[in-house]
Amino acid sequence: MSKKKLIDLYPYRFSGNTPEFLLCKRSSSKIYSGQWRMIGGKVKPGETYWQAALRELREETALSPEKFWAVPSINHFYEAKSDQILSIPVFAAEINLSASPVLNEEHSAFGWFDAKEATGRIIWPEQQRLITTINQIITSTEIPEEWIVPAE
Repeated sequence: MSKKKLIDLYPYRFSGNTPEFLLCKRSSSKIYSGQWRMIGGKVKPGETYWQAALRELREETALSPEKFWAVPSINHFYEAKSDQILSIPVFAAEINLSASPVLNEEHSAFGWFDAKEATGRIIWPEQQRLITTINQIITSTEIPEEWIVPAE
């Protein structure tokens, strides 16, 4: 069995000095039905992880980032169905405050939430940790140039 190649992407914006994270509620006909989630998806053949993250952002929300970067952390978890331990690269995308998502059929609703409320809506512990990590990074330091990915 080939190993899945997946990405996680956490869009955020600043409302004043407060970061707000974009979460989307999964449609009833999709996997993770009714759950609030960040952007995620599969890497297509011939695509890099970062290219997949940008594509998924555009497909699921029609948004483009002002700043796009690789978070220096990995989402790890065990998936019993495939009997795989997955290691998923994590990306963050700063979105302009005036931009508004246009959801595709995968989602039924969206909201912008501060880190505390976002972690309260997400049920996966690693994703909660990643929101907290990203929030800490974007509120306490400049994103190092080495983490920035040029958004094409």
